[in-house]
Amino acid sequence: MGAGCSKLSLCWWPSNFKSNLHGSSDLALENEKEALPAGFREYSLDQLRAATSGFCTDNIVSEHGEKAPNVVYRGKLDEDRFIAVKRFNRSAWPDPRQFLEEARAVGRERLANLIGCCCEGNERLLVAEFMPKETLSRHLFHWENQHMKWAMRLRVALYLAQALDYCSSRGRALYHDLNAYRILFDQEGNPKLSSYGLMKNSRDGKSYSTNLAFTPPEYLRTGRVIPESVVYSFGTLLLDLLSGKHIPPSHALDLIRGKNFLMLMDSCLEGHFSNNDGTELVRLASRCLQYEPRERPNVKSLVTTLTPIQKETEVPSHVLMGIPHGTLSSKQKILTPLGEACSRMDLTAIHEMVEKNGYKDDEGIANELSFQMWTDQIQETLNSKKRGDTAFRAKEFETAIECYSHFIGGMMVSPTVFVRRCLCYMLCDMPQEALGDAMQAQVISPEWPTAFYLQAAALFSLGMDKDALETLKDGTDLEARKHS
Repeated sequence: MGAGCSKLSLCWWPSNFKSNLHGSSDLALENEKEALPAGFREYSLDQLRAATSGFCTDNIVSEHGEKAPNVVYRGKLDEDRFIAVKRFNRSAWPDPRQFLEEARAVGRERLANLIGCCCEGNERLLVAEFMPKETLSRHLFHWENQHMKWAMRLRVALYLAQALDYCSSRGRALYHDLNAYRILFDQEGNPKLSSYGLMKNSRDGKSYSTNLAFTPPEYLRTGRVIPESVVYSFGTLLLDLLSGKHIPPSHALDLIRGKNFLMLMDSCLEGHFSNNDGTELVRLASRCLQYEPRERPNVKSLVTTLTPIQKETEVPSHVLMGIPHGTLSSKQKILTPLGEACSRMDLTAIHEMVEKNGYKDDEGIANELSFQMWTDQIQETLNSKKRGDTAFRAKEFETAIECYSHFIGGMMVSPTVFVRRCLCYMLCDMPQEALGDAMQAQVISPEWPTAFYLQAAALFSLGMDKDALETLKDGTDLEARKHS
């Protein structure tokens, strides 16, 4: 859902792309002679519209939805490349030349894996590598299966400090509105810094921060962002990592001054960190949050402080994060948002999509019942399904399981009900039962990709990643045949 640079695992795209200023209507942009950064290109609006299915709302992946000033879409350019496209509000960059110069500068310095942009008419879009494993906000504040471990929180802090240090060394010391939504995780579970915050002078109608309680004091005084402002925001992120909550800096500093720093700590971490490490991180956060900018540390000293306190450095990030591991080859790419959600075990997204899809995939499923069954049993059975659907929609999953079980036992056949009960089982931490239902849905509808995707999600939850990836491939192949 974005792009990033941390430990600067950059995106080195082939450099043989040609510039495409397809009909830019502003001034003489068609005649721009400046060479583009290697691996960075300008896309046409038609290309990005096609990649995002016409900027379809189903492809929105930004945290604030389609009504946000700037919206991020998931897209696919070709067989091999999944992208995130940030579409700016019309008033964000009124000067097309300024937008192009800024986008090119970020791409040229390779500060993040930003791979291109589009500037046509009033449209201003940035194109970056798609990050499939969600945001820090999601993993820290809205986790479902596993809270973020202490070692991983320390790793996020270090990788972020390294990214900011690299940016600063390349003349990009300013990062706008650094927060937990700007930290993204790649296929390996490694945290990366979104490239979008590196774009300066983006007037999107909002202040530096969406919440004044987290805004650097000097910005409130002068309206200007300085390098020390980024360090202040880094301090607020340290508080997020320590507490698992978004605590206003003023409140956190009161606790720190009162030597009550343990009250800051996430209760999920109890017994999993040493007081010395906790004290060191609290002390660093306190220094970053100093009122006077000159009293804050520089980004290089952040790296120096965080490096020696790292834990479990030999353990891969995806293991610490508890997320499925394995990269699909170009011929195995997931074609639908549901498949992608299942691949990353995003149960909330799966629930939303299954609910939205309804029962249209049940069309054509035979339910051969005798007249006696219709007259005596069908109404009660259908009422069970209706009650199950109501509970499913309300996220009352145990009730939904009970109602769907009654429906399934009433001689009716519905692959969608099996899929819904499968998801309910996963949300109730019953993965073996979930796998059974997904397999039953596949038996009823052998050519239904959804049954394979949910089966893969159940396999992931059982730790059977290799089998899950194979099942995802089967679902993808079915999807490809369906669309061809």
